[in-house]
Amino acid sequence: MKLQQIRSDWTKLGTFDPLWAVLATPDRRHDRWDHQAFLATGRAEVHATMRHVSDLGLTPARERALDFGCGAGRLSAALADHVESVVGVDISPTMLAKARELDPTGRCEFVENDRDDLSLFEDRSFDIVFSSLVLQHLPPPLAGRYLAEMLRVLRTGGVMVVQLATGPDRSIKGLLTRVLPLRAIRFAQRRMLGYPAPMDMHPMRGDAIEQVAQACGARVADAVDEPMYGGNWHYTRYYVTK
Repeated sequence: MKLQQIRSDWTKLGTFDPLWAVLATPDRRHDRWDHQAFLATGRAEVHATMRHVSDLGLTPARERALDFGCGAGRLSAALADHVESVVGVDISPTMLAKARELDPTGRCEFVENDRDDLSLFEDRSFDIVFSSLVLQHLPPPLAGRYLAEMLRVLRTGGVMVVQLATGPDRSIKGLLTRVLPLRAIRFAQRRMLGYPAPMDMHPMRGDAIEQVAQACGARVADAVDEPMYGGNWHYTRYYVTK
């Protein structure tokens, strides 16, 4: 899938139902997410993640953080409680507009990036790089490229926290995801489920991040399996340091 198609899909999702597109729980469709409740999920997630970073004995500086695939800014605002400044980057201009609207801190900068790299940012320019509920929407080769870019912009001693979907579970929905071609799933989401645009899901091998980290001079400090919103997929959160 071309990056232009991904941008088009997420621009439509950001136009019609941005918060549900980020956290796709069935009872929150059609703009039924309360803004404060939505942001509270980000605070809980980031707080638990940063606590685990400390438990691992990792001590990144707290000057600057990058939220990759920031969407509507759910995690960007939460990261601002832990660092001096946050940059949220996303491919969708409508998602970024919502993020700016919801930012309660005034310390987050939201940047549009429609490239297959992070050349907007210099090497070693962030202490913390965070990405959650994002990479599963990208084809694995593109996700791997972005992972390498996230490590490029990570400072020595910094921490990258990223979440991968390693595959569908054994539920009926998971089984359909395994056997149906992507084109059929996209059609069903649009025509049968009424999505504003499809939300593609791509599993990524669990050892892929190990390979990228090693190639970039980094190491995986921990990998934590965890349930996530929407179910039907296995997710793992990786803690990577340089």
